[in-house]
Amino acid sequence: MFIIAILGVGLGYVAYHLLYRNNIAKEKYTLYIASGSDYGKVLHTMQTDNVLIDKNSFEYLALKMGYSDAVKAGKYILKKGMSNKQLIQKLRSGDQDPVNVVIRSNIRQLPQLAGIIHNYLEIDSNTLMTLWRDSLFLHSYKTDTNNLIGRFIPNTYQIFWNTSAEKFMKRMNDENEKFWNDARIDKANDISLTREQVITLASIVEEETKTKSEKPRVAGVYINRLRKNMMLQADPTVKFAVGDFELKRILNEHLTTDSPYNTYKNYGLPPGPICVPTIESIDAVLEFEQHDYIYFCAKEDFSGLHNFAVTHAEHERNSKKFHDAMNSRGIK
Repeated sequence: MFIIAILGVGLGYVAYHLLYRNNIAKEKYTLYIASGSDYGKVLHTMQTDNVLIDKNSFEYLALKMGYSDAVKAGKYILKKGMSNKQLIQKLRSGDQDPVNVVIRSNIRQLPQLAGIIHNYLEIDSNTLMTLWRDSLFLHSYKTDTNNLIGRFIPNTYQIFWNTSAEKFMKRMNDENEKFWNDARIDKANDISLTREQVITLASIVEEETKTKSEKPRVAGVYINRLRKNMMLQADPTVKFAVGDFELKRILNEHLTTDSPYNTYKNYGLPPGPICVPTIESIDAVLEFEQHDYIYFCAKEDFSGLHNFAVTHAEHERNSKKFHDAMNSRGIK
């Protein structure tokens, strides 16, 4: 009986060690399991990164619990205190931890956006670009290469790391549809602009000013120009057309750039947004300030604010003050 009792205690200890004892060596570790990975690859990654305290006990229980044939891709956060049983149950069930994907404003071009998304998710940037150039895909979302970037609403989204490009785009489209609620759609209709046009104008407002209080006023200037069938003559569109977003001064040579985005040469809105605008800028367009201003120019104090004008003569005076200030600082 004594021997049986000793054996029982021993087996109980082994069972406890296998099932319930902490087997994570690190305080916190993020395990990425790429799509197509097998059990050997997972085990090798954890061994290389010294994640497991006791590799043998993990391997024994993984075999018993059938994990070796049930590997699921994804991102898994492992924490100190997790037992083999908890770890294997998490991995085997595919109970992965989502990634906080941050879509920021001022993303200007699709390759830049593809690279940002790849930094968060398993999706290769080339895979995204191939999808975004696919005419059938673009048609299914009723968009084109010029306006696709405007479908991304700046925000933080929780998404699984191994989400496919197609499922990622469906999620972004669903978020876009939620953003365009009845209230926003009604406001767009009231000013006779489509969603795409609102986003395009908002992208110009976004590039013109970072001051929240000014955005509805700047939007109002461009709405006034559109209604008067005047050229928008928006400097940010020239930077986009030239492809140099660090330009400090827009010169006459820049204004002659042959591009549909150059609003000094073409009437109306450009064919698509020049960046991903903030929600703040989108709503500034939908709720633009009604006034008589037709012109605006950066203030000569370099505060980031603007002087607004109704007449061209007044605008010329404002413009001269700003350019004199730039000259005095040697800005070229």
